[in-house]
Amino acid sequence: MKKAGLLVALVIMVMTAQSQLITSKTSKNVSVGFDIYTDILTKIPADMDSRLINQGFNVYATYNFKIGDGPHVFAIGTGIRTHNFYSNTRIANIKADTILFRPISDDLDYKRSKINLVYLDFPAELRLYFKDQWKVGIGFKMGLNIDSKEKYVGQLVKDGPTMLLKQKKINSLEKYTYGPTLRIGYKWINAFAFYQVTRTFQRDLGPELYPLSVGLTITPF
Repeated sequence: MKKAGLLVALVIMVMTAQSQLITSKTSKNVSVGFDIYTDILTKIPADMDSRLINQGFNVYATYNFKIGDGPHVFAIGTGIRTHNFYSNTRIANIKADTILFRPISDDLDYKRSKINLVYLDFPAELRLYFKDQWKVGIGFKMGLNIDSKEKYVGQLVKDGPTMLLKQKKINSLEKYTYGPTLRIGYKWINAFAFYQVTRTFQRDLGPELYPLSVGLTITPF
């Protein structure tokens, strides 16, 4: 996660520098945005209960190509996306060829159990602007998995101490993910949705887990 954290920090620094260097001439060509969302997990195993709120975050920058003489643009860029999937389960062995999620025993007291996934994204989006400053963005993005880990805070044995366990590099994840995006908003704030149509884990090597991300996009630049 350190590498992913450094990459996120680098992307944010570059975006901040870009925003400071953008002149009035180029301000309409570059956009920087932040997505804050929760993931609704579909196709989860029958014995897995997902938490209601699975907070995630995405930061991105795009270059906008104007379409004709109108206000609409086609945008392409890059970003960093992170997911946190909370549940009542743990991975039996993150290095196994087949990833199995097993329910945590009712005898154990635990605070949280989650997997964290980080992707390098390449988004493309058609943005339609209207005179009253409303806008609609219809897009698609592909992601490359660059980091993963499991985190558990709780007991390992009955009446035992609370432990913090982290395991990195979960096996059998799909390396590439992709899916459609949708944004509808006013000025600098938008409602946001992304549906990952690819599996989180490779076929027959883990649960499907298709996340539907729903939240808000803030575009200060």
